[in-house]
Amino acid sequence: MNQQQGRQRAIIEKVYPEIDCGKYHIRRSEGESVNVKATIFADGHDVIKALLLYRRKGEKKWEEVIMTPGMNDQWEATFSTSKIGWYEYTIEAWVDHFFSWQKGIKAKFEANQKMDVELQMGVNMLKDAKNRATPQQKKQIEAWLEQLDSRVDTASAISLFLSHDVSELMFLCADRKDAAKHNTLLCEVERKKALFSTWYEVFPRSTAPEPGKHGTFKDVEKILPTINKMGFDVLYFPPIHPIGTAFRKGKDNAPEAQPDEPGSPWAIGNTDGGHKAIHKELGNMDDFTKLVKKAKAMDIDVALDIAYQCSQDHPYVKEHPDWFRWRPDGTVQYAENPPKKYQDVLPINFENDDWQNLWKELKSVFDFWIEKGVHIFRVDNPHTKSFRFWHWCITEIKKEHPDIIFLAEAFTRPRVMEQLAKVGFNQSYTYFTWRNNRYEFEQYLTELTKTEMREYFRPNFWPNTPDILPESLQNKGEAAFIARAILAGTLSSNYGIYAPVFDFGYNTPHPLRDEYIDNEKYEIKHWDWDQPTRIRYYLTELNRIRRENPALQTTWNIYFGQCDNDNLLVYGKNSDEGDNPMIIAVNLDSFFTQGAWVKMPLQELGIDPNKPFWVHDQLSGHKYHWQGEWNFVELVPDKAPAHIFKVEQF
Repeated sequence: MNQQQGRQRAIIEKVYPEIDCGKYHIRRSEGESVNVKATIFADGHDVIKALLLYRRKGEKKWEEVIMTPGMNDQWEATFSTSKIGWYEYTIEAWVDHFFSWQKGIKAKFEANQKMDVELQMGVNMLKDAKNRATPQQKKQIEAWLEQLDSRVDTASAISLFLSHDVSELMFLCADRKDAAKHNTLLCEVERKKALFSTWYEVFPRSTAPEPGKHGTFKDVEKILPTINKMGFDVLYFPPIHPIGTAFRKGKDNAPEAQPDEPGSPWAIGNTDGGHKAIHKELGNMDDFTKLVKKAKAMDIDVALDIAYQCSQDHPYVKEHPDWFRWRPDGTVQYAENPPKKYQDVLPINFENDDWQNLWKELKSVFDFWIEKGVHIFRVDNPHTKSFRFWHWCITEIKKEHPDIIFLAEAFTRPRVMEQLAKVGFNQSYTYFTWRNNRYEFEQYLTELTKTEMREYFRPNFWPNTPDILPESLQNKGEAAFIARAILAGTLSSNYGIYAPVFDFGYNTPHPLRDEYIDNEKYEIKHWDWDQPTRIRYYLTELNRIRRENPALQTTWNIYFGQCDNDNLLVYGKNSDEGDNPMIIAVNLDSFFTQGAWVKMPLQELGIDPNKPFWVHDQLSGHKYHWQGEWNFVELVPDKAPAHIFKVEQF
């Protein structure tokens, strides 16, 4: 302990947000604020002052926000972010002798005690403050000293010392040389699309206008207006690289493919190249970059799937055999999840002695596609790769490209998913896909938004994926698809769908697995991209409502209502400014009408409970007059499986 630390009396504990004692950073999107809390106290009864300090990383000057004390030594303050990049923040606290003295003279004066010595102490502290004051502040202090030297009466002197102006200036000129300071913490500020995005997953090879043909990037260009009209702003492709031929899988994951079967895009690499090459039937690199630019002109980001695995034909296998595991019989170890076998896919061995070159090469894959205009990546199974690799790779990439967004496709154990977010992934798939009843939704959203996870884990809700046709959609009607989309898009500010199977309500599961029969992962499909459906109508309306209402552009501001019908989920949101209260009601039963009296936490939503208000359904256009916390809701699946109410206070 150095000499300065020995003089420190303030204690700073339980700082929030602080992830794993500062090992990892928190994250925000442009314009979001950070509310910082801490337990701050000291020995004795002296007055404590505390500041929240923050700055953009690399800047010299710290901005300061006065922290406010609350019950049980809990202090808090808030700072706002404005630009993408890194922010630093910390807390400084000290025992303030002027304010301690100020507190004492007030009590002594009220007790009619003699004040001569105490007033001289105050004068001395004003003189001492001059040494830390700006020129303008020095003039003001000198004026006060002259006033005190003119033999003012005790009451007038006390009044001056207790005045707001003196208190404010003495705080600004406080002696902070013995202040305690917390470790500097980091906040990553991301672009707004990290917080608010709408994903549409498409297999490019299934976009040809004629049946039986392989789609191309030029075919994808033709459906961009449809995707844009529906209101999606991220167009996500499964891997677009050459597909391996060795052990290629056939229809429905059959062990052997027929000669005309295309195989799984996740079996990456053949003699045409690997992760930096394009499957030749999709087009060439110029076609791809042209598509990216056309999409960007519509405010649509093309997101690529990065799957760090290889087919047995991938160039890496010959060039870097030590990057893979080899069995005693001389064969390479393919991926397995017994009893399932994935002979067409080789996992990469991150424990090999050449790991440094492996890391550099894998990072170069991201660098390559970033150069081609891709700024969003969905990473396949990141939980089966080294956490330390991801921390290094993402950190290095964001030094040059802070606007890059990484989505972790990791349906795995909670602590593993959380670790991926801590090491750098901006968004993550979640357990939403398997949440079905009111209790499950309320518990899960509370965990995501009201615990430490809120500070670093950004959920992205998907009702379906090529790998998952959940029970909530199996053999269900359109109402189930509409309800799940509305849940995904209003519970979370990031959501996505695997399309167009979702748009068209495809719902027939594989007889042995919770995934689609005749799965598009193993065959080319033909879709009528111009076909209108009821689901597409609701998707378009949902995306419009999300764009028009800031309350739905964040995940964190959710409050659940109460009702005695478990088939209804009712919740509310408001914008950060408090001027966009919304109430959402969803029928979780896709077959039968459900109704109930529901109680909403109006005050938390910024709604005056003592005044009547309108709830204006943004889906149907209907308006209802509500009064107080309790109101009746009824939803008929075939007519209106959900309400998205905008609240209009009288």
